[in-house]
This record gives sequence, C-alpha cells and structure tokens, in this order.
Amino acid sequence: MALYRETAHELHDKLVKKEISSVELTKAVYDRIDEVEDQVKAYITLDKENALAQAAKVDKMIADGETINPLAGIPGAIKDSISVKGVRMTCASKILENFVPVYDAHVIENLRKDETIFLGKTNMDEFAMGSTTETSHFQITHNPWDLSRVPGGSSGGSAASIAAGEAIWSLGSDTGGSIRQPAFFNGCVGLKPTYGRVSRYGCVAFASSLDQIGPIARDVTDAALVLNTISGLDAHDSTSYDAPVPDYTKALRQDVKDLTIGLPKEYFGEGTDPKVAAQIKLAAKKFEELGAHVIEVSLPHTEYAVITYYIIAPAEASANLGRFDGVRYGFREMAAESAPEMMRKTRTEGFGKEVRRRIMLGTYVLSSGYYDAYYNKAMQVRTLIRQDFAEAFKKCDLLLTPTSPVVAYPLDAKMDPLTVYMLDVTTIPVNMAGLPGISIPCGFVDNMPVGAQLIGKALGEETLLRAAYTFEQATDFHKAVAPLGGLK
Repeated sequence: MALYRETAHELHDKLVKKEISSVELTKAVYDRIDEVEDQVKAYITLDKENALAQAAKVDKMIADGETINPLAGIPGAIKDSISVKGVRMTCASKILENFVPVYDAHVIENLRKDETIFLGKTNMDEFAMGSTTETSHFQITHNPWDLSRVPGGSSGGSAASIAAGEAIWSLGSDTGGSIRQPAFFNGCVGLKPTYGRVSRYGCVAFASSLDQIGPIARDVTDAALVLNTISGLDAHDSTSYDAPVPDYTKALRQDVKDLTIGLPKEYFGEGTDPKVAAQIKLAAKKFEELGAHVIEVSLPHTEYAVITYYIIAPAEASANLGRFDGVRYGFREMAAESAPEMMRKTRTEGFGKEVRRRIMLGTYVLSSGYYDAYYNKAMQVRTLIRQDFAEAFKKCDLLLTPTSPVVAYPLDAKMDPLTVYMLDVTTIPVNMAGLPGISIPCGFVDNMPVGAQLIGKALGEETLLRAAYTFEQATDFHKAVAPLGGLK
C-alpha cells in the first residue's frame, strides 16, 4: 500500500521501527498532491519547505533514540480558517487573500508540541458559510469519489484531502455539520467534539456559540489520536472546559453490549433519501448483532432546528465579521472618497454572495424591533432542542442518525439556498445542543459513501468513540478507497 494511503497509527509504528522516515513519508504525500491536486483542488496554500524541515527534525529525534508522540512526523492538513503562524490564512475569501497570521491557534500549539507536520491550508466555503465548498473565492473542490460531485462543506478541502490521499489526517471546523457532512460525502471519519472540549482560539469565528474544531481521518483510531492532542483547557478561550483530557485511544475497544442506542424517528422521515435511511437501519441492525440495544426515540423540535440555526448563526456572524472593514487588516477598496464609502465598497467587493446574504440576514434579526421577534425566540427554541436531547438520553446512551439526508450531489446543482440549508437538518441540532457527534462510513448509495452519525452526551467522546470503533472493526467500509475517477 502506498504510504499516503496508510493511517497515522500504522505510519507511527513504521517510523518507530525505522522502516520509513518522516521525510520519505512527507515527500510521498507531496508527490501525491502533485499527482492529483490539479483536479481535486483540496488546498489553497501549501507549505512544503517548512513541512520537510519539520520531518527532518523528527527523523533526527528518532535517530537519537528519543521517544516520539503518536502524531510526530505524520503530515496533516489544516482548514484555512485555523491560524498557523507565518502561513497565509484566507478563510477562502478575497478580503483575507494576502493575510498572514502572527500567532498559532491553540490546536496548532498543541500539535507543534507533538512535533506534527503541517502540509498546508485546505479549501473551504468562504468564512465557513456553505455546505459544498463552492462558495470559496479561489476554487471549487471536487469529491474524489466522483469529480462531478461536491465534497461537502464547509470543511470540504480537509475531507477531500483525506479521500484523495493528499493528507494523512486533517483538521476542520464544525458550526452546523461542517466536519461530519464532508466526512460523510468523502467516506471518512469526522468528529465534532463537545462544545468547549477543544479551544476555538485562533479559529476565525463564524458563530461563536456553535463553532468547534475537530479531526477528519481515515479511521476512528486516528480521530482519537488527533483529539487527544488538540483537546484541553485554554486560557484564551473562556468557553473551553476545565476538565482533564482522557486518553481517548483507551476507549477503543470492541464492546457495545452495555449500550442502548436510540434512533430518532424525526431523522428518518420526509426529506431523507430512503436509500440513505436504509443504510442507517442496516447499521442499527449491525449494532444489535454486536450486542447493543436499539430503541426508537423522539426529538420533537427537530423540525425547527434549521430555522433556528439560520437565525442564531447569521446573527453571530454579522457581529463577528464586523471586524473585516478594510481599516485594520485584509483587503481594502482604495477607490473611495470617505471612510464609510471605503468600508462599504471593501465589504461589497471583499465578501462573496453567500457571506453577504448571511451578514444581512443576521443584521436584520438583531435590529431594533426584530430582536425579540426573531433572535430571542430562536434562543428559546434552542433551549427546547437541548431539552429534547436531555430527555432522549434518559432512555439511551447514544443516538444513531444519518449524517446527511442525501449522498454527495452534483457540483453546480443550482439548488436555491433554502434547499441547501435544509440538508443540514441532521447535523445542526448537535451544534445547537453543544454535543459531540461523529460520522463513520456505513455503506454506499449509487456508488457514493454513506455515513452514520453517532451523537453522544456532553463530554461523552469516550462512549462515542468506543461505539464507532466497534462498528468500524466489524465492517470494512472505512477501508474503501475513492476511485479518483478521471484522475491521472
């Protein structure tokens, strides 16, 4: 098997045994990028010189007999909304086209301590606003399973890089499903941790009460390894949990006999492709065969989740994106005769259509006369959604749902924005409640990957990972390789 196809934990063993070098591995991945990137378009920026220098450093550590951490010398990709000092960060937007940050995000600081290698910054929907990676200012990323289809979003580049063999692991961010949905579309494992389990410091904010950084990987073990490294308290993020970080790899055992898994009936109704629903039902049957108890549960306010999200998220986005005004940093429209005109022209020219749409929507719902009618009501519904999960978890340990109601659909499908928004119905409630969720490969529909979403209790990542690992080890779906149809 080519090195770029192997998992991080397999490659770690080979590095320790000196069967390969980190430089050899990193060059192999860059060779793969050279081979397929012109058609996948997973990256905005590559950082080959620094990556190879870091790989040489790890090789010296191994040669000197030093013990290395599990991710040391293993090359990964970083979503372009996460700050890496000295490496261009654009958020896939013209307004930040030439911005270079001067500090590392907390997750990057943690990964540096483990001597990890950063290949580059991956493509995304502009400011993480989108579900297809088509709103990027720079390029459209293609799904390695079928180049004519979307890779999902907003972390589409991070997921496509894994499926195409252009990275061993990657980081994404998830505001309403932006790790889990592209993981589903690309046949990967995508994990959104509990809100606050991973610091948001250094991740450009979309909606601060919903955003969460997490890993996309080839298997559950790699996702657990990355989560081990990036989790923990951060003084820069007041919402990060002050709680010990367990070794999540110790939860990876094949045993679900003590677990009750709930199937929310609202996730299998109108809007969900019957063929996708059938794959999730087969996954539920497999869990039963493995010893879990599966029951039906109800999350009655699910139908209001998307509407609520598209009030709260744009409201927070309109405030967060106010800093991009052409004054302090980023793109500035110079053809203006006054400061207000400069700001207006900068934001009109610098932001894409989807970002402008959400800023205007968010500003409207926060405006005088509409705040109580929209934003306050949405926050009340968010509480009801949280209560739904709390009631369901009185009866079960985990929930099992489709990660998306449909498989990856064609690029430039020309769906209206509302239709696209509604496709996030299975992932958005998890962010609204601040819960952990993971998408794992569970089958195929029309030759495209299908992912099952497991949802856990707050800080319940260990149970989530155990169940996901048990299913993964009992099936071969995670071993399937994207055909990369049409690639050289």
